[in-house]
Amino acid sequence: MTMMIITVFLTVIAAVLAILVKNSQTGSGIFAPPEISGSRDVFPSAKVVNLTGASGPESIAFDPAGEGPYVGVSDGRILKWRGEPLGWSDFAHTSSNRQECVRPFAPELEHVCGRPLGLRFDKKTGDLYIADAYFGLLVVGPAGGSAKPLVTEAEGQPFRFTNDLDIDEQEDVIYFTDTSARFQRRQFLAAVLNVDKTGRFIKYDRSSKKATVLLQGLAFANGVALSKDRSFVLVVETTTCKILRLWLSGPNAGTHQVFAELPGFPDNIRRNSNGEFWVALHSKKGLFAKLSLTQTWFRDLVLRLPISPQRLHSLFTGGIPHATAIKLSESGKVLEVLEDKEGKTLRFISEVEEKDGKLWIGSVLVPFLGVYDL
Repeated sequence: MTMMIITVFLTVIAAVLAILVKNSQTGSGIFAPPEISGSRDVFPSAKVVNLTGASGPESIAFDPAGEGPYVGVSDGRILKWRGEPLGWSDFAHTSSNRQECVRPFAPELEHVCGRPLGLRFDKKTGDLYIADAYFGLLVVGPAGGSAKPLVTEAEGQPFRFTNDLDIDEQEDVIYFTDTSARFQRRQFLAAVLNVDKTGRFIKYDRSSKKATVLLQGLAFANGVALSKDRSFVLVVETTTCKILRLWLSGPNAGTHQVFAELPGFPDNIRRNSNGEFWVALHSKKGLFAKLSLTQTWFRDLVLRLPISPQRLHSLFTGGIPHATAIKLSESGKVLEVLEDKEGKTLRFISEVEEKDGKLWIGSVLVPFLGVYDL
């Protein structure tokens, strides 16, 4: 009888939350995404470059010749954009087991097919380095093909959710994140809701082939970006909505502090040619997310609700699909906020790459890239 009462209670709570989310979809409900002062709602005018038979272009990279972009997609492939009318072509893959990898989006097969997330080209060699959520840090040559694993563990602990990277070509090292020791990529929302703090920030020395943990205990370690002068590296901590700065040289070398606190959940971070940083927010942080992350009783209730992952994601992101990109200075000051407040064109963005007066915009969930003219 007690279990029946609990089940009924949770079902009622889930129904009430569903109603509140539906009201929030008008933009005025209590769970609606918050407004950001000074933001510009310009992304509805972005152009869309559709993928063919693929979804989830999470990260974006251009090769040393300026060709591309290249994107990693949900079925384990890296695609190359060859422009109109050629469109997209296969460039590389992170798993040689491709027989089952025929659907654009199949989270249950990610551990088989791979899930390439962060992408970075070595400008000297033309090699593409890949952070695959399941297969660790990999590399593929300029001709593409099957990527080769470089490292799958650090200091005796295997990677469980490799996420993003950046390359210091002068020091011959790669900085990258392992998001969680408990959760895999397809469990990303659970990692956030459980306030998991097992993420790591790691340095891989290409000469010695040694991986060294630089930071640990991170709450969803995510995007990585090296500063223009290479004096520091930025690491995104998604759950806390913060970006951390780890000093690599100077009097503060080896120390870290908060570089920026953001109004939502940051994913990847990319530096432009001026040394500024573009941060993509998966979503802004509304009331539901705040309560889930700060109130244990509310979080415990949410984790027991009899609702689908899709409904839970809708609750957590405020009920309205939207897109938010923030440009930060080298000191962490907010310079610009660009949005698609109602998700008319872009939503749930993962990365913003600035090139030749355009912003190329990825998403872990949608089947297209966004392109916005600055």
